[in-house]
Amino acid sequence: MSEKRVMKNYEELCFRDDFMFGKVMEDPELCREVLECLLQEPVGVLKKLQTQREIRYTADGKPIRLDVYNEDSGGAVYDAEMENLNHKSVDSHQLPKRSRYYQGAIDIDYMDKGNSYKSLPDSSVMFICTFDPFGKGLSRYTFRESCEEDQALRLGDGTRKIFYNCSYNGEDLSEDLRKLYDYVEGGRAESKLTQKIENAVNKGRKNAIWRTQYMKEWVVIQDAKDEGKEELLISQVCRKLRKGKQLQQIADELEEDEIRIKVICDAAQAYAPDYDEEKVIAAVGAGVLA
Repeated sequence: MSEKRVMKNYEELCFRDDFMFGKVMEDPELCREVLECLLQEPVGVLKKLQTQREIRYTADGKPIRLDVYNEDSGGAVYDAEMENLNHKSVDSHQLPKRSRYYQGAIDIDYMDKGNSYKSLPDSSVMFICTFDPFGKGLSRYTFRESCEEDQALRLGDGTRKIFYNCSYNGEDLSEDLRKLYDYVEGGRAESKLTQKIENAVNKGRKNAIWRTQYMKEWVVIQDAKDEGKEELLISQVCRKLRKGKQLQQIADELEEDEIRIKVICDAAQAYAPDYDEEKVIAAVGAGVLA
């Protein structure tokens, strides 16, 4: 069984932490300045700035949460995500597939509001990574749709996906972007923008309401993880029961307490010999034999 991730003290949160990143970026002017620094191009006045925005395809579908979602006065859409965990050693497609999913969710959300596909806005999905996401040593990686047979021919669908490598040490960055990278990577506030961010972070650490929200969010996340682990355990038990294995053997193989496994096995007996996992999960959740 894996250990639970230790909760970071609220006073220790910095800009690169998801919660503080989202909260600090709730300031429209500061958020606009950060976007302009990252993109190295002007961004219009932000009209619809939402942090931790949830998008759900259907009422019972799996939602996604966008760290910082923005729409500017020119109609362009920006999604900025802070990414600290390097998944490359486990799944090299994790971030690219997420960027695809996020882009699709943003487009479908726009269409669900009764808009025409012809009016789909230009959109940028950005991952601010504290590591090199593709291992090529570039300062950033920008992807747009282009023709395989003629790379100069762009699809022109108005979308782009950008992955920022804040661990980059080259000298070919603009000064403001270099200092933003340094701040994300090491907390060194050496420019007007990063000092402004640092002031917002320090102020945020003293915000009692934000602290409470952080604590509640952590509890919700941990509860969801615990629920997922419990459902996985029940599924594992059901698979072993189908193979005719007994209580003690199952407990030994799963390295779980025998009493805990007995509760699951007792609930599962009502659904033998198929041991329908969904029904067993519901039965255990309802505490019918607890």
